[in-house]
Amino acid sequence: MSYSIRAGGLERHTAAEMLRIEPWGPHAVRVRATAGTLDSAAPGALETPAPATPDALSASDDGSARLVNGRLAVEASADGRLTFRHVDSGRVLLAERDPRSHHTGSRVLAAGGRTQQSFDAYDGERLHGLGQHLHGRLDQKGCVIDLVQSNTVAAVPFLHSSRGYGLLWNNPATGRVELGADATRWTADAGGRIDYWITAGDTPAQILDAYTQATGRPPLLPEWASGFWQSRLRYRTQDELLSVARQYKERGLPLSVIVCDFFHWPRMGDWRFEPAEWPDPTAMTQELGRLGVKLAVSVWPTVEPDSDTYDELRAAGHLVRDADGGLLTFPWPSRHGGDALTRPMAYYDATHPGARAALWQRLNDNYRSLGVSCLWLDACEPDMPPEFAERAVYAAGPAAQAANLYPLQHARAVADGLRAAGEDRPLSLIRSAWAGSQRYGALLWSGDIPTTFDSLARQIRAGLNVAMSGIPWWNTDIGGFVGGDPDDPAYRELLIRWFQYGTFGPVMRLHGDREPNHPTFSTDMTAGPNEVWSYGQEAYDILRQHLLLRERLRPYLHRLAEDAHRTGAPPMRPLFFDFPEDPGAWDVDDQFLLGPDVLVAPVYEAGARARRVYLPSGTGWLDPATKAVLKGGTTLDVEAPLERIPVFVREGSGMASHLA
Repeated sequence: MSYSIRAGGLERHTAAEMLRIEPWGPHAVRVRATAGTLDSAAPGALETPAPATPDALSASDDGSARLVNGRLAVEASADGRLTFRHVDSGRVLLAERDPRSHHTGSRVLAAGGRTQQSFDAYDGERLHGLGQHLHGRLDQKGCVIDLVQSNTVAAVPFLHSSRGYGLLWNNPATGRVELGADATRWTADAGGRIDYWITAGDTPAQILDAYTQATGRPPLLPEWASGFWQSRLRYRTQDELLSVARQYKERGLPLSVIVCDFFHWPRMGDWRFEPAEWPDPTAMTQELGRLGVKLAVSVWPTVEPDSDTYDELRAAGHLVRDADGGLLTFPWPSRHGGDALTRPMAYYDATHPGARAALWQRLNDNYRSLGVSCLWLDACEPDMPPEFAERAVYAAGPAAQAANLYPLQHARAVADGLRAAGEDRPLSLIRSAWAGSQRYGALLWSGDIPTTFDSLARQIRAGLNVAMSGIPWWNTDIGGFVGGDPDDPAYRELLIRWFQYGTFGPVMRLHGDREPNHPTFSTDMTAGPNEVWSYGQEAYDILRQHLLLRERLRPYLHRLAEDAHRTGAPPMRPLFFDFPEDPGAWDVDDQFLLGPDVLVAPVYEAGARARRVYLPSGTGWLDPATKAVLKGGTTLDVEAPLERIPVFVREGSGMASHLA
């Protein structure tokens, strides 16, 4: 079957498939295939670009066709196979897999709505992105990644390749991507469509620039968010939270944000303070304001019967339905469960525009109007066991077809509300994300992670893959979440090393469920102290110095925030982002760059007082600890006493004074 030229793109119609290939932003194309007709309203991450005319567009008599858009050329063969090349060099970037005898083609549109897209695999290719996964790898070649949201996992189906392309699987269905030695294969469990976007770039920066232009630029980070965030599970009362903020002030310690965690509400879904424990939130935020501190407040998407909103949301069809009938519910802790600690609760449907508007109205009236600066969108996968999650039916479709939209649209509820209220820098701390979440001010964190050195090591790689997924604002619970004894010398060492790592993160937030903690998940739960003075004098002196260092870094972070807003460049990034021509930079997965000028080498082994560091080639690197300037392209052993981790600055950058 031959291709036809229609509306600035290529189309091919067969008995089994309708295929469309079209320019989609500079240096990029979008490919869609379906067994029926294309649905232009199908949900995804791509924003509609300005109309563009391809640089070249042709269909030949032999049944082949070609489309060129900027750096990217698409060659479409007579049998429907697509090959993507770099225009200037002619080099193959990626090709759909060549069908073999008794083997299905590169695109599969199966019964029941399952779809599959296969590409050739390449020896030596390095693959990054795909959101947040705690497998401990930066290069994910050889991995099978489930495209399903869960606590500690944020599935973002964008892949960055060392071959010079970026690919977005533009489908919110659950599924998986297999990054095999013989093929790369994307699968969607439902929806009946193939939809992917690909761009060519000479550098990783060009690829992320094109991707964030296609899926949305991140808004500017509010200046207050670049400072230190104090949190713990949990401050139970207004007096307790204020006493912590006051002590930071009395000690002369920088504090930008303090966090009010879950169960500060009467019922799930009230989305307001419990008056007996938080009697005057306005006075609280006003006092915090005088201390120079913003308040962030936890919000869950769970809705309890008898809550302020349950009847209203249910009557309007704004709650998630169950494929087995009725509403989807799961038992959560309740203050009003009688003899039981839990009762079944529903979930608001973030994929419904009306539900988002109803949620924002409550959040605005009960939090923002009282002076709350940031909303913490916790448990927003939404949190439920897989066997429950698979039964969910959203306004956007059943879970298998649309589940990954939930965290994206949940962040959108807050961003749209803030923007309508005149706030052009929306920001929400959020536990899950999908492609395009950055345009709604998503500040992703890595969920309820263990308190171990192995966990810290995994965060380093996870954060870099988030950066290569187009989400610039990311952080971990400093010290890990699950446990940690502040009186244990071994844990104090871990907390110090994590705090040092967090000092150089895009956002710096201390949080955790410290011992002695509550053994039962209930509305009464709280945990041990988690302030910087909770870990003994030696730790306190080190943490204090790093808080002051963070303050000195903030003007630099604000410049990096402008870069992220303008080009999509993440503040924290792998070495190869700025040094793509240096082969050694591609081999390093346990260091990172904070912007172009600061190189950070975290310590993630117990008892380590030195570590190996690679300095990228093409520039000199100044060691602020010794004042020595070292040649790039070298690997060396660097001292790492407990009070500091190895940090270097690019020669001539002027950053040394910030780190002194």
